[in-house]
Amino acid sequence: MARAIVVSLLLAIVSTCLAAEADAPYLKAAPRDMQWWREARFGLFVHWGPVSLKGTEIGWSRGGERRGRKGKGPIPVEVYDNLYKQFNPVKFDADEWVRTAKAAGMKYVVFTTKHHDGFSMFDSDLTEYKITNSPYGKDIVGQLAEACHKGGLRLGFYYSPPDWHHPDYRTDRHKKYIDYLHGQIRELCTNYGKVSILWFDGLGGKADDWNSPPLFKTIRDLQPAILINNRAGLPGDFDTPEQRVGRFQIDRPWESCITICRQWAWKPDDHMKSLAECVQTLVRCAGGDGNLLLNVGPMPDGRIEPRQVRRLEEIGDWLDSHGESIYGTRGGPFKPGPYGASTRKGNRIYLHVFAWRDGAVLLPPIGPKVTGARVLGGGKAEVEQTDAGLTVRVPEAGRDPIDTVIVLDLDAPAADIEPVAWASGSVATGRKATASNVYRKDVAHYGAAKALDDDPRTRWATDNGVHEAHLEVDLGKPARIGRVTIDECVAYGQRVKKFRVEAEANGTWQTVFEGATIGRKFTKSFEPVTARRVRLSILEATDGPTIWEFQLFPNT
Repeated sequence: MARAIVVSLLLAIVSTCLAAEADAPYLKAAPRDMQWWREARFGLFVHWGPVSLKGTEIGWSRGGERRGRKGKGPIPVEVYDNLYKQFNPVKFDADEWVRTAKAAGMKYVVFTTKHHDGFSMFDSDLTEYKITNSPYGKDIVGQLAEACHKGGLRLGFYYSPPDWHHPDYRTDRHKKYIDYLHGQIRELCTNYGKVSILWFDGLGGKADDWNSPPLFKTIRDLQPAILINNRAGLPGDFDTPEQRVGRFQIDRPWESCITICRQWAWKPDDHMKSLAECVQTLVRCAGGDGNLLLNVGPMPDGRIEPRQVRRLEEIGDWLDSHGESIYGTRGGPFKPGPYGASTRKGNRIYLHVFAWRDGAVLLPPIGPKVTGARVLGGGKAEVEQTDAGLTVRVPEAGRDPIDTVIVLDLDAPAADIEPVAWASGSVATGRKATASNVYRKDVAHYGAAKALDDDPRTRWATDNGVHEAHLEVDLGKPARIGRVTIDECVAYGQRVKKFRVEAEANGTWQTVFEGATIGRKFTKSFEPVTARRVRLSILEATDGPTIWEFQLFPNT
């Protein structure tokens, strides 16, 4: 009995200690320290290293063993690990990078100090595998830190806890590697002045893998106001959806990290996103109450590719005239949808419209009265407000092909409005959906039902190499349909080459119509049919198709 009591007491003590650890103040930033980041909305991500000499992906193109992960890259490890001996970016100009980021309207930068390949872009005393042992011989991180502090740009460091180069990583000497990791983080938090962000990329590793609680304590002791992301096995201060816009989320900060091209590191002639894609991605992030961390990959000589610089400057030009609808705003109250998104600040809603249907945008009702409406930058807007909702119209000549921003003035604070979802009117929205294939079986992000959402940030995607697939929706009961809208994610290439829409009623399937390419915002009206189930069949594709939207409407 006495032994049982002792064991119970020990368990209670351990439980109390764990609870206290979970509530430790160093695990979470103070709200006042989050404020600048929430208001900033837009930052620059930079992935760079000796691998730029090859134009392949950073870390992932390295051959050899990836302890803790499967697969290997195409560049032999003996070649990859010696690229630094040729790396001499003599045209690197940290001040020019800062000027470029500021011209783009960005408020902070996050730089890759060490990726999974283990190469340190800073002068670490703990390794010889570093930038100062390259022909270039100078501390890249030190120069960038100085330029950011001088130029008024907040400084952030990306750091990969996984290290496929280090001999102790994920071996029976892993504890020795943890000492190395903690030591390098201490260097980054000590040697470069004020650091505003630490952006870990633990590849799903757990807190025990990196001994994260004491690591966080060290970081906060050295940089008390720093923000830490959620990729070191702990929740940290903000979430980090990758290569996709995050979901509408106002109860916890988030930031989407997305490439300006397709690859994180520089690749010659890589497909670059259009200005419309970049602006609309930023707007959807802000409209969902998140930030955008837009990535560039500098060239081997140290310059950001001129065409990428021009695109960043174009985004900055847009923000010069529309920035008040992004900076310092919160997402909502209208959740993002195919129409666009909305942001709010004070007694004002900024309605961002990307797509007009029948010359208007129909929105759910809100409590406050709309006292005025105008197009940001000049132009007239008409708003009809009833108990059923808002109808917003702008003359066609006054619409912007990228984003028409309409300012709605209210008689009460916009922050007090409970967020409301835009409804497309599609009979498919929210219905049960199945698909023949889902990308990596990741239903949470790419499932069949995603294409039926009124949320443009979700999608149905199939695995790479899939050339035939189908998406099927069960409407629950027979419904009359006469129009379909399909939106293909062309950012990854217009892959669909032949498709068919079929409808089923009373157990019999019939072809509604067939088509070739889909592309952006494909809409087709047809002779109305009554159906219980509807199927989109991809009959031919160049690669795994990706569909943002599949909507069915009763009207012709």
